[in-house]
Amino acid sequence: MNKPRWKVWLQAARLRTLPLACAAVLLGSGLAAGADLFHANVFVLCLLTAIGLQILSNLANDYGDAVSGADNEDRVGPQRTVVSGLITREQMQRAMVLVAGLTIISGLSLLWTAFSGDWLAILTFIGFGSLALIAAVTYTVGRRPYGYRGLGDLSVFLFFGLLGVLGTYYLFTQQFDPLLILPAASCGFLATGVLNINNIRDMDTDLASGKRTFASRLGTIWSRRYHWLLVLGAGVMTIVFILLRAHTAWPWLFLPAWVPLMLIARVVQYSHDPDILDQQLKRTAMSSLLFNLLLAIGFALD
Repeated sequence: MNKPRWKVWLQAARLRTLPLACAAVLLGSGLAAGADLFHANVFVLCLLTAIGLQILSNLANDYGDAVSGADNEDRVGPQRTVVSGLITREQMQRAMVLVAGLTIISGLSLLWTAFSGDWLAILTFIGFGSLALIAAVTYTVGRRPYGYRGLGDLSVFLFFGLLGVLGTYYLFTQQFDPLLILPAASCGFLATGVLNINNIRDMDTDLASGKRTFASRLGTIWSRRYHWLLVLGAGVMTIVFILLRAHTAWPWLFLPAWVPLMLIARVVQYSHDPDILDQQLKRTAMSSLLFNLLLAIGFALD
């Protein structure tokens, strides 16, 4: 029985990855609320723009992996739509252009709402937004996709961590606080952890297709140790930030969400079953969202 077209496109959009896009926005917004500088219209537009970039990245990844041969019948995880024939390459290309256009409109609306007539700030963020748009597409699309050369982890850390949190905070406050690098890096580490589990799960098929992710470069043992580093590093940096900045106990709300991330890291360390790793990927994404959401709430109430 054929799926309805809207279900096929939802499958291509990979909604389960959207927590990654939302986490940095939620954390940056919570930190801005703690400084009494939260604005609902900026928050909504920021969230829409981040979700648009994530969906564009997912569509481009579906398309790029099909073209390169990285996706095949041996792959574990959700079925990809282009390689399975549910969506043609031409249809995916048109969808990517449409999503990119809508994301640009949302992003420009966000910048005008946040900065009004401050053209220096607007042009600076247009530059950042252009980089994010290019990064979303060229991760797996193009003659030399950087995701196939082990640079995906760095990109995720920058865009879902440092730039995501610090940029969101600046959109509300027009201020740069160097100390916020700590929670921004923490958010980036957790997002990178999700990618790392994905790459550990797909290591064999990636290597067979010539896709050299950071996990495949590290190898079976060190990619799992690296995952522990990401999870522990995220918690430690968050604790240091709380000790330096918090005025009340509210920011410690994040602790219950750190525990499942460490339990998941233990499963990742010892499991070589792709199906079990796929389950940990979902749990890590949701636990990371909860981690950042509780931290954002904690500082908004601090």
